[in-house]
Amino acid sequence: MEVTPLAATEDITLPSILEQAERVKDVVAYARETMLAPTQRKKPPVFSTAKLMELTGLEKPQVDYRLRRGELPSGKLTPSGARREFTLAEARVWVREMRRNELRPPGSTAITIAIGNFKGGVSKTTTAATLAQGMSMLGHSVLLIDCDPQGSLTTLMGILPDSEVELNDTVMPLFSGRQPDITYAVRGTYWDGIDLVAAAPVLFGAEFALPARQTQEPGFEFWSVLDYGLDAVREKYDFIIIDTPPALSYTTINALMAANGIIMPLPPNPLDFASSAQFWDLFGDLTNQLITQRGGHKSFAFVDVLPTKVESADQTSLLVKKWMASAYGDKLVSVEIPKTAAANASSAEFGTVYDQVESGSARTFKRATDAYDRLVELIEDQAQMFWRKQLGQAGDA
Repeated sequence: MEVTPLAATEDITLPSILEQAERVKDVVAYARETMLAPTQRKKPPVFSTAKLMELTGLEKPQVDYRLRRGELPSGKLTPSGARREFTLAEARVWVREMRRNELRPPGSTAITIAIGNFKGGVSKTTTAATLAQGMSMLGHSVLLIDCDPQGSLTTLMGILPDSEVELNDTVMPLFSGRQPDITYAVRGTYWDGIDLVAAAPVLFGAEFALPARQTQEPGFEFWSVLDYGLDAVREKYDFIIIDTPPALSYTTINALMAANGIIMPLPPNPLDFASSAQFWDLFGDLTNQLITQRGGHKSFAFVDVLPTKVESADQTSLLVKKWMASAYGDKLVSVEIPKTAAANASSAEFGTVYDQVESGSARTFKRATDAYDRLVELIEDQAQMFWRKQLGQAGDA
């Protein structure tokens, strides 16, 4: 077969790469602004009476009884009068009342969870956002911290990193030493019960600020800055959930060292599985150098390896899941997050399946939402064990 030689092309220069970067950035900004334009701001879902019953565990007569008593938000009837709807804030009042014994007990503090993996595209950010939304729908208060300079979690929470996030909205002033704790950067979001510390590309500066302080400040521990910075908010929230960059960066190390629990989203494919081994190997070496060899101690309430993007009929996935079970043992959780069209559609709209908890068709979304519901239940159980241990009640579990 005769092969036609390729036509000669011009060399790709560094200036042309920079031009391409600007074009890509402009298109990404356009896409974000189209989806999150001021006139199209993200809105939380509304909840039907049936969904309220599901969240609270109440039967219809019990809901009607409490509506008659007028002690809880009554929602609003639709114009036809055939359906009663509750805002997220109203539904959370009901949930907090009905589940008050399941919430963080007085005297305990927030459990901090880092979502970590060195690979991108494994559903880290989606896991962080969906877990936060799920916990809020169970009545918990959540602080999300976006530590990834790409700002994907910030975008999922309806805020544009490039145009609506300044340096002082991020963890950067804490890392540089200009702020003593994280309170300066906490902001509300469109989702009741979830606050956010945002991220933007300026956060790349942390990779220079932290090592610089390590060399300039005697006794400085770069890996503890976020941990200490969270002390001021631990009594305000039930959950602090940190989304990390897909790399072993100074920022990632801070997030892992601040955490009481770690969740590693891990798709069951060979490359991601192999990469996960590097994560734990490097993390183990690092903690040994920073903590153990200095006479310190660090422990975690749990480490969960979460299968994500699971395709049940894929034979390779079935094989890799066996490898994961052998490698991770009881750290591999029983919940599997499936790869679904519903999740893909939500992601394309800069959202999660919980953003469409009432608007999506039951068949389309049920498989995805059921999986996340089980994950939320599992993590809440682990958090409750953590709180009981804080209070010295581990034996009562």
